[in-house]
Amino acid sequence: MNQNDDGVRSAEDRYSLGPLVEIMRRLRGEGGCPWDRKQTHESLRTCAVEEAYEVVQAIDDRDDEELCEELGDVLLQVAFHSQIASESGRFDIGDVIRGIVGKLVRRHPHVFGDVEAKDSKTVLRNWERIKQRERAGDEEETGSILDNIAGAMPALMRAVKVQAKASRVGFDWPDVTGALEKVREEMDELEEARRAGDRARVSEEVGDVLFALVNVARFLKVDPEISLGRTVDKFILRFKHIEARADEANRRIEDMSLEEMDSLWEEAKRAPGGTGTGTGTGTGTETGTEGH
Repeated sequence: MNQNDDGVRSAEDRYSLGPLVEIMRRLRGEGGCPWDRKQTHESLRTCAVEEAYEVVQAIDDRDDEELCEELGDVLLQVAFHSQIASESGRFDIGDVIRGIVGKLVRRHPHVFGDVEAKDSKTVLRNWERIKQRERAGDEEETGSILDNIAGAMPALMRAVKVQAKASRVGFDWPDVTGALEKVREEMDELEEARRAGDRARVSEEVGDVLFALVNVARFLKVDPEISLGRTVDKFILRFKHIEARADEANRRIEDMSLEEMDSLWEEAKRAPGGTGTGTGTGTGTETGTEGH
């Protein structure tokens, strides 16, 4: 790799999208790769999700080298889907780039136009208004601000997105007190449903409790996805301690009493690193949980 004195890569070492697009065209073409040629948008659906999560993992690990690689894998998915679409004349990667460039310009009138936006909250409000007009297709009409929140998004993330968008137009508690009271109210309703033996209502009330807890997390500026993930990691760490101690005693964990396992669980909590909290902060940001 050629570098200048300041360590910056020289121009000949940098790629445009052209080589990637050409490689995908060859892989999908006659004489190309049998696996690549048989893929469809639907067959690649899971790959797109997995690659996005691997980007998130690299960010959490603060691993720049891994992040660079994983972003490349995401870019591959963009090129792959664009090539598939181009083969039937629907769109190509040029259309994808043209679309996102146009969207960024339209939705940043405070940068590319004469609109003023003094802070990020104003930017987000303007962004939502522009999106509504775009969806409605008429400057005089607006769609719902909750339109186009992907239904395939994990429910926890979707709840954060829905609540944040509703909050931007004033549909919100004045402070976290109301959100906390709502959690208690939903817990009471869940207990009532449990006692009544109403399975359908129990399922509904569990959802209401989770939704209310997400709202509390939003007020406290905690990303519930990160927070829950850290708790899962903590549980795994402590449970593995129980398994290890059972193995040391030449016992099967299935043969241990709940009291024995509880005692080892408490032991795991007291052990160095037993909290299993990881390195993340667990806090959400406007560009994370409440971004564009």
